[in-house]
Amino acid sequence: MAVQTSSSVQPILPQLKMLYPNQWEQVADMIQSYLNDNKEPQPEPRPLNQQDIMLITYADSVQSHGEMPLTTLRTFYRQFGQSAFSSVHILPFFPWTSDDGFAVVNYHAVDPAVGDWDLVDALAEETELMLDAVINHMSSSSFWFQKYLAEDPEYKNYFIEADPALDYSAVTRPRNLPLLTPFMTESGEKHLWTTFSDDQIDLNMAEPKVLLAVIDVLYRYAMEGGRFIRLDAVGFVWKKLGTTCMHLPETHAVIQILRWVLDQLKPGTYIITETNVPHEQNISYFGNGYNEASLVYQFPLPPLVLHTLLTGNSHKLTEWAKSLTTPSNETTFLNFLASHDGIGVRPATGILSDQEIKQLMDHTHAQGGYVSFKDNGDGTESPYELNISYFDAISRADLPASVNRQRMVAAHGILYALQGMPAVYIHSFLGSHGDREGAEKSGIKRRINRRKLDFETLDTELLDTTHERSLVSSALTQLSQVRSDEPLLSPFSGQRLHHWNNQLVVIERFGESGHLWCIINVGESSLDIRSLVTSQVGTAMDLLSKRTSNDIQSIQPYEILWLKSVNE
Repeated sequence: MAVQTSSSVQPILPQLKMLYPNQWEQVADMIQSYLNDNKEPQPEPRPLNQQDIMLITYADSVQSHGEMPLTTLRTFYRQFGQSAFSSVHILPFFPWTSDDGFAVVNYHAVDPAVGDWDLVDALAEETELMLDAVINHMSSSSFWFQKYLAEDPEYKNYFIEADPALDYSAVTRPRNLPLLTPFMTESGEKHLWTTFSDDQIDLNMAEPKVLLAVIDVLYRYAMEGGRFIRLDAVGFVWKKLGTTCMHLPETHAVIQILRWVLDQLKPGTYIITETNVPHEQNISYFGNGYNEASLVYQFPLPPLVLHTLLTGNSHKLTEWAKSLTTPSNETTFLNFLASHDGIGVRPATGILSDQEIKQLMDHTHAQGGYVSFKDNGDGTESPYELNISYFDAISRADLPASVNRQRMVAAHGILYALQGMPAVYIHSFLGSHGDREGAEKSGIKRRINRRKLDFETLDTELLDTTHERSLVSSALTQLSQVRSDEPLLSPFSGQRLHHWNNQLVVIERFGESGHLWCIINVGESSLDIRSLVTSQVGTAMDLLSKRTSNDIQSIQPYEILWLKSVNE
């Protein structure tokens, strides 16, 4: 029976044999049984297209007195988000104890402070969702961990016991906190692996029961409307002493198993890997183009676009973007500029020089933001991320507010034009400035970009066409709407980057319906672009202003042109 069952999950047997050399047949049987119990006919999945644009938000980023935040989020989306976004990434909304949601107490429950599954389902009726699978670690208050501490045999191997006398210096450390944390169990003190904090206990994926529990979590999320499943901090999920414990072959094998199982149970569910690391390591999570992530976060993009706008020079961004490829026509990038954490600078290593990264850090401090560092494991630190709102980061104190808004929109003009699926953090969409008070009161730098907004106040501001929030969100909504109507801006249409002038970002998108030239002026002066239009673009129409190329002689500071050729 075991042999027969194992053969039915043939595509993932190599991965199971790698991870569980002495138990692989048993694990194959467990997975097959799970498939038998849960597999049901599913509708034909819809492929990604240019209309796929994502809003990133916490469940309670927008609040209304006396109302569950998930209900308020649905109202906000209906009124202000629906015309700009096809999907919503709700950051972890499960019961939690720390790290603003990323220390999950119960994967299968909704935090009662924000709502319940019925409210999640109601939002899923309005829009597609991305849900977080925080599978590297769990809260120390979780049921699983409490059962482990009580030495319940069922949970004996759910977490990773460690010997503090051994050498862990090679292990990659994302934060300046101890890797191992002592806990008192029924039989005495044990040291456990805690990559991120002493409240975030690493799960032991080498235990087959943990793998099956994670599969069950991902399937639940897919059935609750999660078209996109984000694997948080997934590069850390497999531990092997003597290695960095990052990007191990076993980690990729875990993702391949999860992808295969979801493809069987809920075809069309997109796995997105979140790995805030240098580019080559990041794109390794595409696998062979069919067996791991469908999308990977484009982590170098936020610091590179910021560098481009701060210097008025597109050279580094253009050279980097020229090299972008994906391994298949089923994979693409999740392009973003800002997140709830900040702007990672580690992914820019090797693209920007140390001096250029220092310039970003100095500007961040000048704009009221913070810089977070990572422990290199050798007693030294290196910059990890800039904690600042993107609007503050892209702005300059010596420029008028109107010009800083133009710079913010220009940055998103690049985001929306590049090959991939764009995602916009809610505080970028709303033109928010940093919440320095919130960061200082909490002692958590990342909270500078996590302000909670009152819906009634926000509603008034967004309906006031002269208010800064309204001006920013309206401009970004226009970009979304134009993109949604243009097939050449599909995540999969062709892309070429051109050097014409270092003050311009020039992105050519092409496909069956022709060519689209996306030109963004990242500098403070206007440029005569007649020779560029004549020699490269030809007769075209600007999708944003509806002008023809004959009427366009120059491009103004921070102006965006999306010129679609009409002479083919």
